[in-house]
Amino acid sequence: MNHPDHYAGLNALLRLARQLSRFAMWVAGSLTLLSALYISIDVVTRKFFSFSLGGSDELSGYAFAISISWALSFATLERANIRIDALYQKLPTRLCALLDWISLVCLAVFIVWLTRYAVDVAATSWTRHSTANSILATPLWIPQYLWVAGLVWLCVVLALMLLRSSIALVTGDLNTVRAICGIRTTAEEASDEAAAGVRMVRGDAA
Repeated sequence: MNHPDHYAGLNALLRLARQLSRFAMWVAGSLTLLSALYISIDVVTRKFFSFSLGGSDELSGYAFAISISWALSFATLERANIRIDALYQKLPTRLCALLDWISLVCLAVFIVWLTRYAVDVAATSWTRHSTANSILATPLWIPQYLWVAGLVWLCVVLALMLLRSSIALVTGDLNTVRAICGIRTTAEEASDEAAAGVRMVRGDAA
């Protein structure tokens, strides 16, 4: 028997993580948009006014890396990562739940490993006072630590997801396992697209 009230605190943390990750995604998207705008202005000024704002390629690279790292948590919570499901669809429900959990574990292990080395890179830039080999001479630890922060937040989100899905798997709550780390069904995707269309018509950005 499932007792959802027993996990109300953990469920609340997951909801909070989703809200924060959604906000981070909007910030990351805005950063990418600003980067594209800066590059466009730089191209126009070069073409028609014979001068350059400078650093557009360098700054856009930083923006791209930072925006990706901060958007990953929301993509993970939304189960937007791609998985091959040709065989998965034909397996028993319990086995699918176990495979979903294993896939989340593998993802978490990889991200933790990646974050560890990302921290080393940023720390090295900090201790050596490394700067970009460019006109801007940007201290590399600044964009690198912003990039690392997104990966660290992803680790936190994965830890919450893994803890809740592990409890659900042990207690036999397969629906929760699927909702946290299962492959999105066609019906779920269609429902989300329909909801997004309604929000777009209403002008609701949320």
